[in-house]
Amino acid sequence: MNVPSNLTLAITGASGSVFAAEMLRLLEADARVTKINLVVSESALRVLAEELQLSGRTALPEKLLGHASVKTQHHADPDIGANIASGSYPSDGMIVLPCSMGTLAGIAHGMASNLIERAADVCLKEARPLILCVRETPFNKIHLRNMTLAADAGATLYPVMPAFYNQPQTSAEMAGQFVRRVLGHIGLPQADAFKWQAD
Repeated sequence: MNVPSNLTLAITGASGSVFAAEMLRLLEADARVTKINLVVSESALRVLAEELQLSGRTALPEKLLGHASVKTQHHADPDIGANIASGSYPSDGMIVLPCSMGTLAGIAHGMASNLIERAADVCLKEARPLILCVRETPFNKIHLRNMTLAADAGATLYPVMPAFYNQPQTSAEMAGQFVRRVLGHIGLPQADAFKWQAD
């Protein structure tokens, strides 16, 4: 697997903003990553306001990071003319975290009705990594069918299920280890990721 340097991070309207913020922070800090294309859905803006007390669309990367962004380009979700909407743009993959069931449905059925769905569709048609960190419980049969459709099309379903064997003490620690596992899966292993040690 090639080391990805140009990635898209999409945040949708499911609970779990702390995971998205940690993902952006780690991508910004990773010297192997040179470009991050960030897309935040309208529903995600509301969740960010409720969970992280971040409001507004302007300077969103800086708000999520807590400092100036070095390599993140923020795109509006309705902007289907953005770079990541084209297969000719040299993206190395996309992570949707968290991925709402509505976004999953749009991706699974090829709707491409907004930039997040279109960028995901491009990843699938160009055979690029697409990781969908779905967030819902319980799953109904529609959710499960849509996950199967997305997986059959080439996406990786990576549900937001934090581990506890590393004995996390805070929600931030749980989010951090989950995000590190996702990054390892896409080809960006993290030196401080928890590694199971057998007895």
